[in-house]
Amino acid sequence: MILWRQEAWGIDMEAEVAVITGKVSLGSTPKQAAEQIRLVMLVNDVSLRNLIPSELAKGFGFFQSKPASAFSPIAVTPDEIRAWDNQATKLNLPIQVHLNGELFGHPNAGEDMTFGFGQLIAHAAKTRHLAAGTIIGSGTVSNKQASLWGSSVENGGVGYCCLAELRMYEAIESKQQTPFMTDGDVVRIEMFDETGESIFGTIENTVKAI
Repeated sequence: MILWRQEAWGIDMEAEVAVITGKVSLGSTPKQAAEQIRLVMLVNDVSLRNLIPSELAKGFGFFQSKPASAFSPIAVTPDEIRAWDNQATKLNLPIQVHLNGELFGHPNAGEDMTFGFGQLIAHAAKTRHLAAGTIIGSGTVSNKQASLWGSSVENGGVGYCCLAELRMYEAIESKQQTPFMTDGDVVRIEMFDETGESIFGTIENTVKAI
């Protein structure tokens, strides 16, 4: 469930891969950090887009603009996932996002991931120890696409994992922007292996006004 009080907040989903770590020492290298990856899962890292600019302007980062996230019901060890790249610490499979029953995106989670999880964990551990059970997200999955035309699923592209990316394409190409999520909207996030089996189960969130 994604709870909201004002539609003007700009409710958006963000489909990501995440890892759960063991104990990571302050100052760990990316290689040392990668050795502490214990489990892999999916996350819907919900954002309230219209609250983000004013929060960032204060210089203290996200807080109210990042409400509760939703995690997949299953987390899996990396060695159980054939598509896990142990060297690059990336998961090379498409992540599927459905919005209100329609396929919204299926970009590959590893293809254009700039920093592997080893690098991300090491960066987080630059100034602190990370306790066992720390969760590190990949950031919203996205693949490089030339333009709005051809990038959406209906035009033969891989689509998107958040509404903000689609809205940016629309703004660049002077098209009417797709609205953010509203009461009753349903987002479903999942990932399948090479045989078509679900790896992490399904995240399904319904937007509900309170």
